[in-house]
Amino acid sequence: MQLPTEFFGWVVFILQKYGSLFLQGTGMTLLISLTGTVIGFLIGLLVAILRTVPTTRRTPLAARGLKQALNVLLSVYIEVFRGTPMIVQAMVIYYGAMMAKLIDRHTPIPVVAIFIVSINTGAYMAEIIRGGIISVDKGQKEAAHAIGMTHWQSMINVVLPQAVRNIMPSIGNEFVVNIKDSSVLNVIAVSELFFMSKSAAGTYARYFEAFAITAVIYLILTFTVTRILRLIERKMDGSKSYTILGSQTDSQSAITIPADSKEEG
Repeated sequence: MQLPTEFFGWVVFILQKYGSLFLQGTGMTLLISLTGTVIGFLIGLLVAILRTVPTTRRTPLAARGLKQALNVLLSVYIEVFRGTPMIVQAMVIYYGAMMAKLIDRHTPIPVVAIFIVSINTGAYMAEIIRGGIISVDKGQKEAAHAIGMTHWQSMINVVLPQAVRNIMPSIGNEFVVNIKDSSVLNVIAVSELFFMSKSAAGTYARYFEAFAITAVIYLILTFTVTRILRLIERKMDGSKSYTILGSQTDSQSAITIPADSKEEG
């Protein structure tokens, strides 16, 4: 078999011979990054809500002490996972769990990978969501409490819907980051895109061509995800105009006003 001699010839050859490996790695990368982002969002949501639970002088001393201890633990979790690289976390968690016999060599590696990405993402999401909660006007929380809502009711029905909308770009950015950062999980033999690319490149020692293909795949993934998320943001923005209806006796009259219009003096 005659091997190619030019760059594009090698690219075509590698795709023909190892295309299934690239597809398998791409699928694993999407599975880990998407699942890890969703679970990480739920972890971050829970952590952010717990950290924003208010306490007053009327709150029992034991409850205030528990809240303070919980805040310390959650702060440590956030600082540790935001302050260390995911590649180090992967090594510590995987081999530490094996030493503690929490997992063994028969444990599915994708499950471990999703766990690592999830708790890493949860630490970042906790701060993102907490910032989104704080950004919601305090008057809306006070109005919710004034009509008899509890803290949890106002959080779920009033605050969180607005907070999530405000932080959608940051959530999308975390998803894109996870697509790229999942490549570090190859250190624990996760068969994601980078790991499969090394396998494809190693046979003929054509690392430049193989990883050029990998770079293009990552670019396509992140570009596509970014555009989809922008479409979702636009959908969440709602209509570009709104309608003011007259009274019930004059229901036929209606005025459509652009959402970005301003009153003139």
